[in-house]
Amino acid sequence: MKNRILALLLVLGGTGAVAPALAQPAAPTSVMLPAAAPASVGISPEALAQLDQVLQGYVADGRLPGVIALVARDGKVVYRKAFGYADAQAKIPLHPDAIERIASQTKAITSVGLMELYDQGRFQLDDPISKYLPAFAHPRVLASFNAKDTTFTTVPARSEITIRQLLTHTSGIGYAVIGSAEARAIYAKAHVPSGVGSPAGTLAPAIDALAHQPLMNQPGKRFTYGLSVDVLGRLIEVLSGQPLDQYLRAHVFEPLGMRDTYFYLPADRQSRLVPLYTEYQGRTVPMPTAGMLNLRPDFPNQAGTYFSGGGGLSSTIDDYAVFLQMMLNGGTYGGHRLLKPSTVDLMTQNQIGDVNQGLNKFGLGFSIVTPAGAAQTGQSVGSYEWGGAFGTDYWVDPKEHLVVLLYTQKFPHNNTPDLVPRFRKAVYAALARRQAAKY
Repeated sequence: MKNRILALLLVLGGTGAVAPALAQPAAPTSVMLPAAAPASVGISPEALAQLDQVLQGYVADGRLPGVIALVARDGKVVYRKAFGYADAQAKIPLHPDAIERIASQTKAITSVGLMELYDQGRFQLDDPISKYLPAFAHPRVLASFNAKDTTFTTVPARSEITIRQLLTHTSGIGYAVIGSAEARAIYAKAHVPSGVGSPAGTLAPAIDALAHQPLMNQPGKRFTYGLSVDVLGRLIEVLSGQPLDQYLRAHVFEPLGMRDTYFYLPADRQSRLVPLYTEYQGRTVPMPTAGMLNLRPDFPNQAGTYFSGGGGLSSTIDDYAVFLQMMLNGGTYGGHRLLKPSTVDLMTQNQIGDVNQGLNKFGLGFSIVTPAGAAQTGQSVGSYEWGGAFGTDYWVDPKEHLVVLLYTQKFPHNNTPDLVPRFRKAVYAALARRQAAKY
């Protein structure tokens, strides 16, 4: 599903962005998962070495400037490596502690932050969002659209948008930069922020503007990837009385020791931000300073005030591994409980019924691997996953006790469509009891 979403993203023009010099790896500032020998957790070190060959190959042939990977089993890291360059032009090596834009991986973090409030009884999943954000009352659904002048007609929605529908992308809210041409045109006319690379402004007026736009479909009837989780970020602000960045720091990042995860990086971390790359005439080149949607590649280093709960965070592979391990542990890590085990179960089970989301289903913030999906990917049924537009991916496999992450910083990914499938296949080939499966 994510690959189809990424294929709809903007085409960026021009080349030649200037990236800041990157710092050498610093002493870890965040809590990290402990390391272990692969064999101690049932992983073949010889088979695991295949990951080196797979990832190094993409760097050697120029398709990726650099890539970072992490594999953990039973809460212990057995593979954590970086290949290639953080800055390919300056030949600065990439290090595993590099900070990268995680885009839509922000969604899972925002969803967890919201579900902490759910555990406190602050809302119910099937509450209408208009109960807390009145601008969403009496929603309307797009009926017709004139591409020539971007005018449209609407019909009344048959029901209010619920919080559950926002968590599952079945609200009918689209995206300002991906998805249908209708959504892009309507949101652009209304000056609805894209959620990524938009440092200026604040959530309150932006989400109010979004609330007055037509839905792309009737609530609950279709999976429409969009700004739903940005709405949930604003809901967190209303329920908690805190700006989203402060809330997530106090209730997610600090308890988990995620000290390198920010919407906008403090000065002492800005040099660790990896430059963003793109594809131009078959080559991998620096992302231009402004594309057709005025995306600034250096937006995490700005003094921003717009906190996109759907795509605004930057982080390290180590920070996000701890976050995912917390989920795998049933909502707790390092003596800090963020969620009830029953809430983690809710989040990682199908919450969209028969609604189509490709081969898989969707929970509350995560895509859930179905038997059909597992047959294609080799993951266990019930694994949960997602990723980000700039080339970051993750999955958690509860059956195999796995947390796996793969990070690059490049968009689009036309010349690396097989990267994640090959990496995933190599990971599962390394599991000792799966050695009969030939890589």
